[in-house]
Amino acid sequence: MEDVTPKEPVLLEPGLRRILAPNPSPMTFTGTNTYLLGERELAVIDPGPALPAHLEAILAAVQPGQRITHILLTHSHLDHSPLARLVSQETGAPSYAFGDHLKGRSPVMEALAESGLAGGGEGIDRDFAPDHLLEDGALVEGDGWALRALWTPGHIANHLSFVWQDAVFTGDHVMGWASSMVSPPDGDLTAFMHSCRRMQEVPARVFYPGHGDPVSDPAARLQWLIDHRMSREAQILEALAHGPAAAPALAERIYTEVNPALLPAATRNVLAHLIDLHSRRKVSAEGPLSADVKFIRS
Repeated sequence: MEDVTPKEPVLLEPGLRRILAPNPSPMTFTGTNTYLLGERELAVIDPGPALPAHLEAILAAVQPGQRITHILLTHSHLDHSPLARLVSQETGAPSYAFGDHLKGRSPVMEALAESGLAGGGEGIDRDFAPDHLLEDGALVEGDGWALRALWTPGHIANHLSFVWQDAVFTGDHVMGWASSMVSPPDGDLTAFMHSCRRMQEVPARVFYPGHGDPVSDPAARLQWLIDHRMSREAQILEALAHGPAAAPALAERIYTEVNPALLPAATRNVLAHLIDLHSRRKVSAEGPLSADVKFIRS
């Protein structure tokens, strides 16, 4: 049952508050983090799902002398972006994002989508259309704050992170409670790994993720994510050494301790690895790329 009690904002550091959306689940952990940045002109980062209680909480957090002037989206999943439209209607603030859910897709993922590969994701906000497009490196400024957009595709093609001084709002790219889900064709593991390595070049004191607590050691967390993915790759290649297999069978063999409710997500992660390995010619497929095709170690 939806928690209809508006959440109180929590002060994270001067000029930054967080409001937790009432949408906990195995995929969202305790809920979506909505951030309010600024003292006078406020930026709302990831307004979250279209829940009336959460809209009420965001509007109630605006104090005398403050106004919402910017709405920024890390990406267009249903737990992050739908409320942007309602916040904009209530405040007149425009929305800013990289683009709709199709923008930034690689040719490989475009081809997979055209072939019919779909599903298994976290829910795309297909109606999402930002008022302003942010290119990689774009600067967004308000009274007393400035954010630099960093394109970090992987979890989804239109994913942005936002650099604020020595902090980074990482959306679903880097979180402390779990690794990011990568589900083709919206998710792209090749892009995800590139984004992780690119983010390693950004000096950061703290990451503020889309779900869960702040990440206090960004460098260690990024290295863990890279090592984790490389370990999964090694497990997949080892499993394929025993013969051809498809993503579902590989996931059952590798994710032996996962909550059964999360096995479909694990299967999509394995598929993402297989597509990445296929593009690097470390595996071949017995037929056209699909969710159920068997792969062979090269």
